[in-house]
Amino acid sequence: MFARRIAVVGTGYVGLTTGACLASLGHRVVCADVDSLKVARLRAGQVDILEPGLAELVVEGQAAGRLEFVVGAAAAVREADVVFLCLPTPMGVGGAADLSAVESVAAEISEVLPYGTVIVTKSTVPVGTSARVRALLGREDVAVVSNPEFLREGTAVRDFLHPDRIVVGSDSPSAAERVAALFAKLGAPTVLMDAASAEMVKYAANCFLAMKLSYVNAVAELCELLGADIESVSEGMGYDKRIGQSFLKPGPGWGGSCLPKDTHAMVQIAEAAGVDFGLVRSTIEANVRAQMRVVDKVRVACGGSLAGVRIGVLGLAFKAGTNDLRDSPALAVAEQLVLEGAELTAFDPEVTGPLAGMLLVDDPYQAVKGAEAVVLLTDWPVFRTLDWVRVAELMDGHTVVDSRNHLDADALERAGLLHSGVGRASLGVTQFS
Repeated sequence: MFARRIAVVGTGYVGLTTGACLASLGHRVVCADVDSLKVARLRAGQVDILEPGLAELVVEGQAAGRLEFVVGAAAAVREADVVFLCLPTPMGVGGAADLSAVESVAAEISEVLPYGTVIVTKSTVPVGTSARVRALLGREDVAVVSNPEFLREGTAVRDFLHPDRIVVGSDSPSAAERVAALFAKLGAPTVLMDAASAEMVKYAANCFLAMKLSYVNAVAELCELLGADIESVSEGMGYDKRIGQSFLKPGPGWGGSCLPKDTHAMVQIAEAAGVDFGLVRSTIEANVRAQMRVVDKVRVACGGSLAGVRIGVLGLAFKAGTNDLRDSPALAVAEQLVLEGAELTAFDPEVTGPLAGMLLVDDPYQAVKGAEAVVLLTDWPVFRTLDWVRVAELMDGHTVVDSRNHLDADALERAGLLHSGVGRASLGVTQFS
């Protein structure tokens, strides 16, 4: 593999993973950020992102002389063959993606890019962004390529180094091939296409996954009403190869840094094109309903009112394995409980305070002490090994709302607690021999 000189602009979740992993593949990588303190910490090998294997790659890359960190995009791109833009594209007005960071960096680097550089948009961006960036650069010699990321928080390094596929899109076939060659060592299926199609792939994939999650949450609600069990239903569905096992686990809704903003952006993209994408809008609405159903369960457990009621909360991150609170369904549920007057004491093994409206403690048993009800919102493994007899003794009430069906219901019942799951049959499951 021919090693390239690569610049990565942005050292957030995607940028730092991209830079560190490309360096591990043998490329020379310079990562840039506007935050000088963050750059200093990274130079010292201090990684604030909770991601298995990432800190080790950062340290190894710098020790090998293949990875460095600088302040400012212009300083990073001056000798680059390929420049990855890994910049935030948050939800803007009306749900559309805010491209101000991408546009600002494009303007900043346009005059200092070496001749023939390839610009790669790694961030999730609307269809047409590659053309927009090319126009902002105003450089006929500079090609723009879309290379969407498919990294899951908690497994990002593994996802990068062992991808299902690599998508590369550009209106310049030679530029697309140059970018695809960067990943040749991975041996993954590579799909080359035009820029607009590559930009659409990420939105289409994430919206499909969000729909699958909203669907299983809606089926879980039906299971509760009809006496079926969502665990059995999901298992029976998942063996169908057309459906698959993944994303069939019910919960308090979906969240994180991608699905919420990408579903809203897809609705905006469709509306701008004159298409009523009601399927995605319904997916978003169903997600809010899933969150509110958890609130309803806690309210019922507390006798119908949450005013002045002490609630213990287990988990706040949007999923286990990360400390990310961005659009966390756990946080959304907690905030609704506070709005209804509940007094929350919360514990998450990787989230530190302060957080508005609740007391964040550093011990799960402190979180449940004196609680009328306990609600599990993030499926951290540590919660399965709690001493539930001790929990029962510490609580004032006796109901544990398990919004992710994560806990051993039998263990809770043996401790004298009522386990309230999601989509579970109220009469139990008949066993056939």
